[in-house]
Amino acid sequence: MAYHTALVFPGMGPVPFAEVGRFMVACPQARELVAVADDTLGYSLVDAYRRAEGDYSEAAQVAFFVNCLASAHWAREHLDITPEIVAGPSFGEKAALAYTGALDLPDAIRLTAEIAGCLEAYFADHHRDIVTLSFVRAPREELDTILAELDEAGEWHEISCHIDDGFWMVSLAEQRVEWMRERLRAIGSLPLYTMRPPMHASAFAPLRAKAEREVVSRYTFADPALPVVADQDGRLLHTGEELRTMLLDSFDHPMNWPSVTTALRDAGVRRLCVAGPDSLFGRVPGTVRTFDVVAAQPRLAMTPRRLTRAA
Repeated sequence: MAYHTALVFPGMGPVPFAEVGRFMVACPQARELVAVADDTLGYSLVDAYRRAEGDYSEAAQVAFFVNCLASAHWAREHLDITPEIVAGPSFGEKAALAYTGALDLPDAIRLTAEIAGCLEAYFADHHRDIVTLSFVRAPREELDTILAELDEAGEWHEISCHIDDGFWMVSLAEQRVEWMRERLRAIGSLPLYTMRPPMHASAFAPLRAKAEREVVSRYTFADPALPVVADQDGRLLHTGEELRTMLLDSFDHPMNWPSVTTALRDAGVRRLCVAGPDSLFGRVPGTVRTFDVVAAQPRLAMTPRRLTRAA
């Protein structure tokens, strides 16, 4: 079967409240979802997000989830986006679960909040010295040489994300980040930012077990209404059990965006809508060269649209 339009929920990055606060209270699609979140969580999501400290607080994560889902609903109504297949790299998996009906909305909101709490509790006691460094313009062969130097020094490291040609995220000890930046610059690479908490590495298998035991095991995943592309390897998933496994794999398996774009291309996708705040997945060369990319972002939804009047 050929699919023509894909919906992508992006991975989460830092999003200041000022960038999306108006969208959350003024966009009808967002307001409706925020109301469900308020009822589910027992507090005002907007107020909690406004006051939250840190880029990945519980409120920030639920707000990102809500804003991605609201952007998708807005795109369906205003941009004529009717997806036939869905992907959700990294954090985007949670919105994909809700959009495809694998979890109902209150459960998806609750799951997002509980996983956020699980992450905070785990990394408060474990791997406190580990961060994830992102960088571009690093050919794999030259990157392997640098990683081999870490091996020789007995330093733990893992590739956590492959975003595009030469675009990687590597988890390593924070004390080695400056050394890594210098080595990357020496090969013409550009280090970007470090992320805390780190994710997507086999060292976090105990976190996966904790999340499964304390959170995921309490939810039942239905078969999705649309196929979902696994962000670890590009497999097309059609059952609730497969989506449950994908969610758990996200803790201790690397994310591979090129495998997703390849799977979407091979499935016949030509139009790709990225729903939510995104400065990455819809913009990297491997995405824009392959698809007609439609960016459905909160900022666009809040931009006055010119009405076309009949002559």
